[in-house]
Amino acid sequence: MLLLRAFALFILTALAEVIGCYLPYLWLREGRSALLLLPAAVSLAVFAWLLTLHPTGAARTYAAYGGVYIAVALVWLWLVEGERPTARDVVGALVAMTGMAIIVLGPRR
Repeated sequence: MLLLRAFALFILTALAEVIGCYLPYLWLREGRSALLLLPAAVSLAVFAWLLTLHPTGAARTYAAYGGVYIAVALVWLWLVEGERPTARDVVGALVAMTGMAIIVLGPRR
């Protein structure tokens, strides 16, 4: 149950980061309103706060989180941006998730 909670927390953390980065992208690259920077800042603050809720040390958490972030970013690419991930994208995400699993499931002293 603890592992499922941590994984769900990783997904929420990744969504907060993706949203916090995507909104300024829309402003800078797509010419959208600068008002998007306000929810972007809130989203990035939520992202930083969510990182503090993970049960292990900050560096290990952030390293493990990277694999989930990659997978969530590719899902975002598909669902929000309408671009289907390539086979190489999927393989890369699986490799990253494998690395994340090694970090998270590894023995601790």
